[in-house]
Amino acid sequence: MYFQKQESWFVLYVNVNQEEKVKKILEKEIGDEYKFIIPTRELRERKNGKWHNVKRKLFPGYVLTKGIINIEVYYKIRKVYGVIKLLRNENEVLTIDEKELKVLKILIDNQDNNIGVSTLYKENDSIRILAGPLVGFKGQIVKVDSRKGRAKVNISFMNEERIVELGIELVDKI
Repeated sequence: MYFQKQESWFVLYVNVNQEEKVKKILEKEIGDEYKFIIPTRELRERKNGKWHNVKRKLFPGYVLTKGIINIEVYYKIRKVYGVIKLLRNENEVLTIDEKELKVLKILIDNQDNNIGVSTLYKENDSIRILAGPLVGFKGQIVKVDSRKGRAKVNISFMNEERIVELGIELVDKI
């Protein structure tokens, strides 16, 4: 199997709802020269008749990792409880493409790796993004659900098109 000689982003597939636990173990076992993130998104949810902002995972079951993968690190990662596999093809570890990284960095432009709520203005059938992480993503918005306060956005991740729901706030006036 071929391993990288330079630092890059790669993806771990882990047990769903174990992402934080796996991240903590990896930080302890692997060390400080590696970065582990679990991208989240802020959504508005209604509970007991009141709206609340909650954080949900952007890609459940995945931990994004930055570092150099060699044979030693590969087997250390494989031994961590909760890690199912390192995404790879037959002979090499798959890295996150630069274009995909650019999109993720634009969306997650903060320290806590969270995609915040965007402010939208809807007039007839047209949508204007006024503020938030979706500025510049008008073409990728597939559907807006104003009742739930969510927008379905088409994102490319690991060379696959995925539709994710992101939180929005609709305003009446600009």
